[in-house]
Amino acid sequence: MQASAANVKKTTKTSRKRILVLHGPNLNLLGTREPEVYGRETLGVINRRLGAAGRSAGVEVRCYQSNLEGELIGRIQQASRDGVGFIVFNPAGYTHTSVALRDALAGVGIPFIEVHLSNIHAREPFRQRSFFSDLAVGTLCGLGSRGYDFALAYALRAIGAARE
Repeated sequence: MQASAANVKKTTKTSRKRILVLHGPNLNLLGTREPEVYGRETLGVINRRLGAAGRSAGVEVRCYQSNLEGELIGRIQQASRDGVGFIVFNPAGYTHTSVALRDALAGVGIPFIEVHLSNIHAREPFRQRSFFSDLAVGTLCGLGSRGYDFALAYALRAIGAARE
C-alpha cells in the first residue's frame, strides 16, 4: 500500500500521536562530516529540537539513526506495531540504492516525508534519483536541518496535533 497524500487522513485517524524521525547512514557524523554540504548542527541538536516541538504539541517524537539497512527496515516495521502515525525519513545514502527500505515503507503504509539536508538534485548524477520520492507524501531537500522542522510541522498537522 502506498503512503500517499490521499491516505494520510485515513491512516492517521486511528493512529496514536506518535511520529518517528528516521535517520539513515552517516547522519551520526553531522556537524563534522562535510559541514559545507550538511551543516554544522549535530544530530543530537536536531533530535532535541524535534523532540521539544513534539512535546509542545502533545506528540511523542521518537528519533532513530542507524548505519545499517536492516536495522532501519526493522524500525520501520516496528513503527507499524507501535502505532506511529507518520514518519519523517532521511534515507541518506540509501536514497539511491535501497529497494528493501522502499518495500518496508510501502509494506507498512505509514505516510512519510522524505528529507535531505542538501539539494540532491544539484549534486552528482547518481544522487539525483530517489527510490522513495514517489511513495512519499512530500520531499524536502536543500533546506539544511530546517527541512526536518518543516516536515515535522506537516506531520503534526497530518495527525491532528498541530494548532492551526
